[in-house]
Amino acid sequence: MKDTIYTIPLTDAFKAEDECPFCFIKRKLEQDAISFTLGCAYMQDDMREITDTMGFCKEHYKKMYEYGNRLGMALILHTHYIKLQKELKKKMDKFTPTSTHFLSKFKKASVSDVASHNTISHWVSAQDKSCYICDSIEKNFKRYMDTFFYLITHNDDFKQLFVNCKGFCVSHFGDILSLSDTSLSNKQKEELYPILFNMMEENLKRIEADISWFIDKYDYKNTDADWKTSKDAIPRGIQKLAGIYVQDPPFKEK
Repeated sequence: MKDTIYTIPLTDAFKAEDECPFCFIKRKLEQDAISFTLGCAYMQDDMREITDTMGFCKEHYKKMYEYGNRLGMALILHTHYIKLQKELKKKMDKFTPTSTHFLSKFKKASVSDVASHNTISHWVSAQDKSCYICDSIEKNFKRYMDTFFYLITHNDDFKQLFVNCKGFCVSHFGDILSLSDTSLSNKQKEELYPILFNMMEENLKRIEADISWFIDKYDYKNTDADWKTSKDAIPRGIQKLAGIYVQDPPFKEK
């Protein structure tokens, strides 16, 4: 198969010997999206219109601030504030309070259930869930997942990379299983699942053993013993469970 914009990064991720190749890809997608948003994109009217509309989630506001382009961040915030105020003004002008009598039956319901009947709180909730960077990551990540399924069924070299990898984080393991329902034939599933399940079992045991030895190293009897592969067991263990790189420093503009 000819290398493409999606096959090369995917192959590189599986060669990186990371605890999860898809975490490796997602981190790169996030960094590329942040660099793009705070690079040339914020000077383009069409891109600013999109970011003004979508905004960003809490996590990516923080990561964009850490990136370091203060002027770019200020310009993005400024036009987003202008659009936000216009939209909120329209919502407030049309707002009609929900009847207290109607809401009385929701007294024991959750806050989100009650809030869904208030037009402004419903709008605010939608803003909280909207993020240009999250959206960009997910769109591109879906293409990588589609490419992954194509390669493991059509490319023997890549399939060998898959067989020899260190498995996946729990979240991306779930993604593979979910997407395989529609991406693979029954015969392909019968071949993939035993390999995947064995891979996950072996690598979870490997991580657990590293964490166990990390703990044992604090016993005075093991002071002079070799750390083996356990020195970074904690961040690798967290990545395997949560799909995050806790040891990474903030991603900054170069």
